[in-house]
Amino acid sequence: MSLDVGARLKMVRKKRGLSQRELAKRAGVTNSTISLIEQNRVSPSVSSLKKVLDGVPMSLQSFFVEEIPAQQQVFYKSHELPDMGSGKVAMRLVGYNHDPRSLSLLHETYPSGADTGVDMLQHEGEEAGIIISGSLEVTVSEQVTILHPGDGYYFTSSQPHRFRNLDDQPCVLVSVNNPASV
Repeated sequence: MSLDVGARLKMVRKKRGLSQRELAKRAGVTNSTISLIEQNRVSPSVSSLKKVLDGVPMSLQSFFVEEIPAQQQVFYKSHELPDMGSGKVAMRLVGYNHDPRSLSLLHETYPSGADTGVDMLQHEGEEAGIIISGSLEVTVSEQVTILHPGDGYYFTSSQPHRFRNLDDQPCVLVSVNNPASV
């Protein structure tokens, strides 16, 4: 089931008592940008949507969850973890319904040949992970290494970074980033 991004943004904005003009001002975008997204006349990129949600403020994870339970959930079954990944990469988020969120805990799977893309990732915060099975090439700035089960990483997310599975087996890892992003 796909999420109606425009309707969801309008609902979130109204729930927070914000006009289109106020949200646009907070997010540093034009009023027409908010209007066009809400009318589903434009489909924002992930980075554009994150910029708009920063004006709410609201995490991407919270935005993509359609129903938020009234009571704070503590335990999560595997089937309850939403996939926040893109392309071939699966990133299953633990604690999706905690708002505000200060970290994201992910169970990630990179199939053979999966890659976060040629454009290096950069965002606010820190991130760390540990390889459970398989291997993963991790690039942080100019440093490149291949990590195997039991190996880990920890870096400031503002450094350009990229993840690639060059092996013929899937790579499974557990990662965390703070503040929440994805």
